[in-house]
Amino acid sequence: MREERVGTISHYYSHLGVAALKLDSALKVGDTIHIKGHTSDFTQTIDAMEKEHKSVVEAKMGDSIGIKVSGHGREHDAVYRVLKD
Repeated sequence: MREERVGTISHYYSHLGVAALKLDSALKVGDTIHIKGHTSDFTQTIDAMEKEHKSVVEAKMGDSIGIKVSGHGREHDAVYRVLKD
């Protein structure tokens, strides 16, 4: 499985199951991501994302976005895009 780093979790809202990401690369709805950290390690497809409390389908490098996550994310966890071969 090939991956490229696309960002870092800057905050995790446990009561919402939402992770705030700071992006190093563009990301869009439908991308499969892998979140990996000291105790986190899970993969999921992005169903929706928000930027400044507005729903968006794509975000670019430097953006801060929020996504619903299937696992427990933690601050400083790395976010990778899973590349399709």
